[in-house]
Amino acid sequence: MNRAERLARLLRVLAAIISEPGLNPLELAEKAGVSERTLSRDLAQLRDLGYEVAYTSGYEVQEKLNLDGRARQKSRAHADDALLQAVAQAVEKAGLWRDTSPAGSVSPRRRPRRRAGAHPLVLMASGEDDADFIYAAGIGVESALYIRFAAGDDLIVASALEIDRVRKQSSAARKLSLSEAGYTEAGAFKSGALLAAKLLQERGLAAARVSPRLQAGYLEALREVGLEVEIDHALFEAERRHKSPEEARHIREAQQAAEAAMTEIARLLSGAEIRDGLLWTDGGPMTSEWLSARASLRLGEMGYACPDMIVAGSPENAMPHYRGEGQIRAGAPVIIDIFPLSRSSHHHGDLTRTVVVGEVPEEIARMHAAVLQALDAGIESISAGVPARDVHHTVCQVLVDRGYGTTSPGYEGPDGGPKMNHSTGHGVGLDVHEEPGVRGPNAEPLDAGDVITIEPGLYLMGLGGVRIEDTGMVTPSGFDDFTTITRSLNPKDYLD
Repeated sequence: MNRAERLARLLRVLAAIISEPGLNPLELAEKAGVSERTLSRDLAQLRDLGYEVAYTSGYEVQEKLNLDGRARQKSRAHADDALLQAVAQAVEKAGLWRDTSPAGSVSPRRRPRRRAGAHPLVLMASGEDDADFIYAAGIGVESALYIRFAAGDDLIVASALEIDRVRKQSSAARKLSLSEAGYTEAGAFKSGALLAAKLLQERGLAAARVSPRLQAGYLEALREVGLEVEIDHALFEAERRHKSPEEARHIREAQQAAEAAMTEIARLLSGAEIRDGLLWTDGGPMTSEWLSARASLRLGEMGYACPDMIVAGSPENAMPHYRGEGQIRAGAPVIIDIFPLSRSSHHHGDLTRTVVVGEVPEEIARMHAAVLQALDAGIESISAGVPARDVHHTVCQVLVDRGYGTTSPGYEGPDGGPKMNHSTGHGVGLDVHEEPGVRGPNAEPLDAGDVITIEPGLYLMGLGGVRIEDTGMVTPSGFDDFTTITRSLNPKDYLD
């Protein structure tokens, strides 16, 4: 790639950041028309040119842009910088971006997603855990077609293998077998598209909206059969955020299952033998894998599953999403993060605790106390109408006040010490991570009925990490915490 082509790509990335700050990597890469790998290189190149493009690792990624390039004092190629400044000014002049945030705010509010038109909704299940399909049809199916022509006028088409279960469990008004719907086999993607087109054309319709989760093969096939297809990027976003009493009950029950699994792990850790700084049980090593398996067995007995749970020992648990492997160390933090999925309701819970077997190091005790205080402060700051970012900033401020840091702009804290490098929380429901995001760039207010996590943490490579997480519902006056289990560092306290 020559210099002109490279600069042209950088300009696209730069314009995408300016026009819509706060995009996550997937969204930014799509908006800029580059791959994720290319985007990573481009962001590094923009930083080398003097632009402060800051992002966090972990749950959420944030980008911000210093148009003046003041963050770095190193020299830059004048021609490259002039071009980048020119496009930034042109984009701002065109009205694609302007800073309307109050003085002192950290990042601008994201532009609301554009809603699709009133075309019929076409969903094709991408597996039994397809949250959009479950929300629309009331059932998880490995492979099925759902069409909603209007409120109360919807249908689901399933194979002979699934149609009896669909007829019993689905909330759709009409439930058809493939043969009843006039299915003609022509390959998976093509057949589904042809059937959707046929059912729409029977009503004189030639356009549809689809989920942003739709597999690319289905999207391509729908367009190939002549349908005008529009991706509804905001599909069910508002509806799924506001949890009904029944949905809240399902999540509360999932949280109770997570607590039962947490108690099982704590029971096993409490009975461990300490030898040579490591944990042993029944003469063998006590490993992350063994603890996860025992917790999974407990969840399975209750009708839940969590194949990717985290049981992570130190020092590797300084990486927040490290799943854990190998023998557990004594006198070091173990992060346990359990987010079970109900086999019947399809709703999740989300719970994290940190424990230490043996003597607790002084630094870990201080980190735990700071995280616990941040958790309480975050929860106390919650009520309907409070911007999500205010909750995040409350948590960050506590950590900074306790002598630690974060990767959120304005709350960096001292260099070299433990930091929080992820958002404060996220929505929970049919997906374990859904809207709203409780993070710095999100200026949208929390709503009554949002079910969210609050999960501050501190991490330092070479030492390890501490994270505590509760899940509950936003109410008009506060936070209904679904979580009842202790937050202690001592695993024996979980057995009371």
